[in-house]
Amino acid sequence: FKSDSDELAPGCDAKLKKLTDALVQVKQKLKVSGITSYKFEVSGHTDSSGKPEHNKELSGKRAAVIERELIKRGISKSEIISIGMGSDRPVVTPDNTPAKKAKNRRYEIQVRF
Repeated sequence: FKSDSDELAPGCDAKLKKLTDALVQVKQKLKVSGITSYKFEVSGHTDSSGKPEHNKELSGKRAAVIERELIKRGISKSEIISIGMGSDRPVVTPDNTPAKKAKNRRYEIQVRF
């Protein structure tokens, strides 16, 4: 994501297709294993710039963008939970350079049972 934006960076379409394909494979494996109660949790994240309240709202918008993209590509809305984490769970600390900040502006997907 661009700084202070919920707009996907150019070139994300192919990555989202790969992600959707991977989630479809996970669904198939879960079904074969007899697991039918699960959710894909999409969490949006920001860098540490800005106010915490704004970052929480922005990260929620980022998660919603990914949720919409997954739904457009065939993942059921009932299988997805999206949440905004703000800057609470950085992958890089401190994020004191543009490259480090960019790593923290992300989304993550986890399977919840």
